[in-house]
Amino acid sequence: MCDERTGADTTRYLRAREMTRRQFGTVSAGAGLAMLLPRAANAQDVTESEIDVTTPDGVADSYFVHPASGAHPGVLIWPDAFGLRPAKRQMAKRLAESGYSVLVVNQYYRSQRAPIVDSTNFAEVASTVRPLMATLNAETHVRDARAFVEFLDSQASVDSSRKMGTMGYCMGGPITMRTAAALPDRIGAGASFHGGGLVTDQPDSPHLLVPQMTAHYLFAIAENDDENEPEAKNVLRDAFAEAGLPAEIEVYEGALHGWCPPDTQVYHEAQAERAWSRLLALFEGALG
Repeated sequence: MCDERTGADTTRYLRAREMTRRQFGTVSAGAGLAMLLPRAANAQDVTESEIDVTTPDGVADSYFVHPASGAHPGVLIWPDAFGLRPAKRQMAKRLAESGYSVLVVNQYYRSQRAPIVDSTNFAEVASTVRPLMATLNAETHVRDARAFVEFLDSQASVDSSRKMGTMGYCMGGPITMRTAAALPDRIGAGASFHGGGLVTDQPDSPHLLVPQMTAHYLFAIAENDDENEPEAKNVLRDAFAEAGLPAEIEVYEGALHGWCPPDTQVYHEAQAERAWSRLLALFEGALG
């Protein structure tokens, strides 16, 4: 996930493209770049709101968006290390326009409300983000997952007779796996985009939870993440095969860690759109 290594990769990438920090800031100012995301085909009208969700540990500020009419499968989005921000809201809205009731959360709510930082340059915000990341663990992930899924199931816009999806970016990738394992009766599909820490040598490694899941999965892996952990994808493939669960696991050529959100320095539009199309295919197949 986001660390000094991926930060160094980003720096090399930007130098190769001869893009200065000032130039990047001009073209990517948060919400402005997020608004460049294409609308869903046959986009539905949506209703959106900033809400607070009560959990066992406090109140999580969140963004909830859903089609303006009807009940639809719920989707829980776990942000990357930079937290809840305009780009994540826009991604959630885009998904809602495709027919899903979507909750994207501030995973750091125990410490502070969003926005968390004003930059997606990890080197600039590491001193803020790292301590916040350290406040979360497998136990907090599961407690939060249960509370957020319960919230979604209580909403009239969520069809609780259908399974939910969950998706996560960077540090959110492993949280999706813990969500799917803790709530196998509710989570029917999961997606991890440039997820970090999916396979570790620790007893709470997310890949060890696969036998507890029923979810179909998508793992969209950054090329530089794969270069640094080349065996992780194979461990994941073996774990899902042994569990008899479908999993699409692919390394996205030319895509660096963090390539999916449109406000990051390494945003790769073509590969981000490809990953998004695979997400929609996953949800259509697993959630109906």
